[in-house]
Amino acid sequence: MARVGLTTERLVRAGAELADEIGFEQVTPAELARRCGVKTASLYSHVRNAHDLKTGIALLALEELADRGAAALAGRAGKDALTAFANVYRDYALQHPGRFVAARFRLDPEAAAASAGARHAGMMRAILRGYHLAEPHRTHAVRLLGSVFGGFVTLESAGGFDHSAPSSQESWTEILDALDALLRTWPTAP
Repeated sequence: MARVGLTTERLVRAGAELADEIGFEQVTPAELARRCGVKTASLYSHVRNAHDLKTGIALLALEELADRGAAALAGRAGKDALTAFANVYRDYALQHPGRFVAARFRLDPEAAAASAGARHAGMMRAILRGYHLAEPHRTHAVRLLGSVFGGFVTLESAGGFDHSAPSSQESWTEILDALDALLRTWPTAP
């Protein structure tokens, strides 16, 4: 990226690409400046510091995931919606490992409120309407799904399933089947 034309958006996108290559934790203004062929000081008129840069990457990742999730859910319900949404998370994590980590970056309350995080929760809640869960059970189920999706793809991305049978795809399919069965029979008694 040439020095001319540096913008916050371009730097955040370049930072996201860098995160996918070297890992989100390794992204720094100095590393991004090297990548862009500029001095680190040149970035500071666009991003205040490393935290600001990482927040931007996190917001971009959340937006990308929400857009993909919305497209995958269109016209789907029940298990079909659950599977489509889960596959969006898994595919995104495998295609964009650094961005996927960035999507879990702890945001300050103001940034979180402005993020696409609420869209993610809304989509999960929409999926769960098909399972007829009332509160607080729906919130518990949203947290369960987020934990399963995030945990599985984190382990898979780290190679945690590479050296044993069955394949991770087979496990993923069985886990989604089990989640569907669990959600259909979720215990709702107090």
